[in-house]
Amino acid sequence: MEELIQFDKQLFLFLNNLGSEEWDWFWLIITKQVYWIPFFLYVFYLIIRQVGWKQFGILVLFIALLITVTDQLTNLFKYNFERLRPCSDPNLEGLMREVVSRSSFSFFSGHASNSMATTTFIFLLFRKHFKYAFLLFLFPLIFAYSRIYLGLHFPGDIVTGYLFGLFFGTFFYRIYKIVQLKYFPVS
Repeated sequence: MEELIQFDKQLFLFLNNLGSEEWDWFWLIITKQVYWIPFFLYVFYLIIRQVGWKQFGILVLFIALLITVTDQLTNLFKYNFERLRPCSDPNLEGLMREVVSRSSFSFFSGHASNSMATTTFIFLLFRKHFKYAFLLFLFPLIFAYSRIYLGLHFPGDIVTGYLFGLFFGTFFYRIYKIVQLKYFPVS
């Protein structure tokens, strides 16, 4: 386990030190959900066009529940593992680019788990309707990488968040399909 942690730290240092001050502003924008609103609105527009307002309302409820579950479970893991963020790790002081500092715990990334869970859920629902639906996965990849760039998460935090998100996105998709078939069949 110690070897894996050391590899994670070395990979973090490599990826984090690829950054430069002239790009910091860009990654500070990427990491904030509010700047993704135009993207979210466009995806919602495509969904509404495909399924209508009633189904969209049900989907929004499922997505809200999905985000709540993944976010709260992520926090449960963070407070049980208590892994320091890279920016708080005294062993990395002076070795990394610290763009942002936070004192909360790191393992695992809520940005990665929430973005991957919602993307997986939406992708599974609409992969047959949109030829380029797989491009949705650029969102969690770019969004979560910003956390490494800024010095807030190790790559292992991101990968674990992705796996967690994939699992829960798929799980909620299956529940949604059962509920939809039983109570809200698409005509």
